Amino acid sequence: MNPNRILKEYFGYESFRKGQYELIEAIVRGQDVLGIMPTSGGKSLCYQIPALLMEGVTLVISPLISLMKDQVDALRESGISATYLNSTLTVQEQRTRLEEIRNGEYKLVYIAPERLNTVDFLNIVTDISIPFVAIDESHCISQWGHDFRPSYKEIPRFIRRLNQRPLLGAFTATATEEIITDIKEILKLDRPLEIITGFDRPNLYFGVEKGIDKKKYLLNYLKNHSDQSGIIYCATRKEVESLAKELRDKGFSVSMYHGGMGNEERKESQDAFLYDQSLIMIATNAFGMGIDKSNVRFVIHFNMPKNIEAYYQEAGRAGRDGENSECILLFSPQDVVKQKYLIEITDMQQEREQMVYKNLQTLVDYCHTHDCLRKRLLEYFGENTDWEQCGKCSNCLDHREKKNITLEAKKILSCVYRMKESFGVTMVANVLNGSKNKKVLELGFQNLSTYGIMDDYTTKDIQQIILFLVAEGYLAMTEGKYPVVKLTPQSVAVLKGKEEIFKREDINEIENQTERAVHETLLKDLKALRMKIALEKHVPPYVIFPDTTLKEMAMYLPESKEELLRIKGIGEVKAETYGDVFLNMIIGYKNRNNIESVLKPKEEFQGKSKGSDKTKTHLVTYELHRQGLSIEKMAEERGCTETTILSHLEKCFGEGLEVDLNEMIDPAMERQILEAIDKVGGQYLKPIKEELPEEISYFDIRKVLLKKSIHSAS
Repeated sequence: MNPNRILKEYFGYESFRKGQYELIEAIVRGQDVLGIMPTSGGKSLCYQIPALLMEGVTLVISPLISLMKDQVDALRESGISATYLNSTLTVQEQRTRLEEIRNGEYKLVYIAPERLNTVDFLNIVTDISIPFVAIDESHCISQWGHDFRPSYKEIPRFIRRLNQRPLLGAFTATATEEIITDIKEILKLDRPLEIITGFDRPNLYFGVEKGIDKKKYLLNYLKNHSDQSGIIYCATRKEVESLAKELRDKGFSVSMYHGGMGNEERKESQDAFLYDQSLIMIATNAFGMGIDKSNVRFVIHFNMPKNIEAYYQEAGRAGRDGENSECILLFSPQDVVKQKYLIEITDMQQEREQMVYKNLQTLVDYCHTHDCLRKRLLEYFGENTDWEQCGKCSNCLDHREKKNITLEAKKILSCVYRMKESFGVTMVANVLNGSKNKKVLELGFQNLSTYGIMDDYTTKDIQQIILFLVAEGYLAMTEGKYPVVKLTPQSVAVLKGKEEIFKREDINEIENQTERAVHETLLKDLKALRMKIALEKHVPPYVIFPDTTLKEMAMYLPESKEELLRIKGIGEVKAETYGDVFLNMIIGYKNRNNIESVLKPKEEFQGKSKGSDKTKTHLVTYELHRQGLSIEKMAEERGCTETTILSHLEKCFGEGLEVDLNEMIDPAMERQILEAIDKVGGQYLKPIKEELPEEISYFDIRKVLLKKSIHSAS
């Protein structure tokens, strides 16, 4: 009997998948093998078929109790004699199966690594022929692997105790070059045939969602996929139980699984999911290895896992049948804190701990990059691609407007340099934001020229930009529990003005713009119109207008070019080029639905945008100043605070515009402020506040110093 006939007769397939035949042929002719194949790539056939072609018993070492039973059941259904030995069996069942193995009743025996060197099993294996040992999930043998299991270290000792060394086959779905080297060296594979069929799963969509309300997102997602089966991974048992209860209360069909549940309870929950009695499984990482449920249409990570290997393996449980499926990671900074806590409470050697922190940072970078997510994943596993975009991940499909953040990047890079590259993300962000944090002041960072130069951003926003710069290689993070931000060679090009940096608009900015009701039917029509124009011009749709612009059109329903110009993302040229056709569609929609104008007031349109849009906002304020309005009047006109108006004027001065504040400042107050400044002998605003009378505000100080700066510059 040959491999092709066995494939058809026992397993019902007409042809082998990539790499299967080569591995099977090598084993049959007497060669060790190493097979790296993606989840659902058909690894099991690579050792099951050789077992039927060899005399004696093939051992399959696996850490996956659930997989053992599933595969043994499937083999028996196909007419192949197989059994398993693991902790789920009673003592009597163990004895019975050991005797049956001695009597040659099985072609394949699945066994947990913990049982290899037990006295009873060793007494049996010395009396039988074992031509081949397959090590499944072989990455578990490497301490550098995400799922290192000390019990796998028992395998080499077991092999040495056999009467004759069998052929060895190592199989796994996820392994870096470092781990592959470990597998070969620890198992002492003899000139193995190495087959790496690739890590790509083309049917899977990969997505990262940041800056969102996770529960709100999840509920909407589940409502839109109510007939599909999926897994939701959480970091802790507590979160599993809390989320499971919440979803059940809302009527969703949910099972849950974590290590704190009893064996029987876990089995019932797992079976309910496997047999589609419940569509959704909410679980910790204790669930999933070896679960061969083919119709999982989505895997959502409610919390970020510990590294890319863990993520890719868990996400890979979606779409095992080859159908399109989705893998979505919901990221929040708190997830990083949780993972670091889990690392801290785990007893491990310092060298491994350093590696674990490094791997965690690699996944954080993945969450913040604008590169193709699929490309990032494949490159991590050493697989190079000849394309830049896969067209099937959230980054490749993200048409949000890109902002030029070169100025912000320069400020951040300069601050890192002035802080001597010795502090973490939070401290750098605090300094840039002008925080009065006790440690910031104790270290004297308020005296740095970069202190407070990004006070128009929140600390959280600055942190997000820093993490983006790390992900894109403009900054680096040291390894360890308390990573430090460092400059990289790429930093120099930015600081010297030789390279610009662009970052997609943050989700929360878009959400802030969509607080009003969007006319969804109109939005759909506007997108169709945009697509028609884009196809005619052979450009991506977002080049015409980004989604955010279309959403504002569908919210505020402008009727004239003047009103259209008040929509974010529309300048004079685009208003002239596309204005008529889009306005006609909007007006027609309003007439058909008898909708009155809902255009928002002018001051709402000014918003709190950043970057280049902010410059326009500052210039509007400056124009009001030129008209002779007081700060109070300008604030009233713009619908913002007086401090914001002053900030706008400061920015105008930074652009080289002349601002005369003579009429804005009380001379007596100015004198008091200047005397206090002279007294403390410094030019920084915040430290001198305690030197001034209570009736003088920080706002007053800024006005005086702004006036002084402008006059001295002129």
